[in-house]
Amino acid sequence: MNALELLKEDHDKVRDLLSQLVNTTERAEKKRPELLARIEKEVMVHTKIEEEIFYPAFKKASGKQNDRMYHEAHEEHRAVEDLVMPDLKKADPTGTEFSGRAKVLKELLEHHADEEEDEMFEQARKTMSERELEELGEQMLARKKELMAA
Repeated sequence: MNALELLKEDHDKVRDLLSQLVNTTERAEKKRPELLARIEKEVMVHTKIEEEIFYPAFKKASGKQNDRMYHEAHEEHRAVEDLVMPDLKKADPTGTEFSGRAKVLKELLEHHADEEEDEMFEQARKTMSERELEELGEQMLARKKELMAA
């Protein structure tokens, strides 16, 4: 599996989990924290493989012209990890505040994934060979398995 396919698969999985989360009601006292924990793990692992493996390779291949895209992606990760996710985890799962914060998380992550797929992945296809993408995918998959087991 190449790197872009792996990342797209992750995006789709998180999109599905986020949809499940925002479609819960305040009565989903157990389901909401369970879904949130799964989302947090998936996002944490995904972010790590992007930042450790994919982004550096992308930046090296695409050069200065895509610095903005590279830095913007990092900032979106930071916003989720440092701001949105901690706030959501503090919210009462039976409250409406949780619903609002879950929707913000969903919108932010979907925006991030869409931007990567539409802009960054297109640029990666232009500047990286199929072989490079395959090798990156193998590295990322191995690292992902390692992180998911932790």
